[in-house]
Amino acid sequence: MKISDEIAWKKWRDANMDGGYGQAVIEYAERWANLVEDRTAGNEILLESVVKQASHDADTEGITGFMYGAAVSVLATSWAWGERLRKWHNLDTQIGVEGERANRGKGVLNPALLILG
Repeated sequence: MKISDEIAWKKWRDANMDGGYGQAVIEYAERWANLVEDRTAGNEILLESVVKQASHDADTEGITGFMYGAAVSVLATSWAWGERLRKWHNLDTQIGVEGERANRGKGVLNPALLILG
């Protein structure tokens, strides 16, 4: 995994390596990033074409929607392609235009939504 901000990555890892929920988020995020890097072979142009399937393939533990969003947040601040992943995620997750608004700042949409209707 190509880290862009070692301090941010270390903070995330140190705060979440508790053997539980947080650790599962960190391990999932790392597996996901590694799969994307493997599948793009360093060609950043291919990111959007592999990121969704790689997220499913990296999910070996049955993550929740909240964990997925947390992994996006982790990667957005510490992975070399994190900002691009964050923007893709926001647009992929949006129902209206909230992803576009989030992309104007640094927000990450929470994909753990339940819509009844």
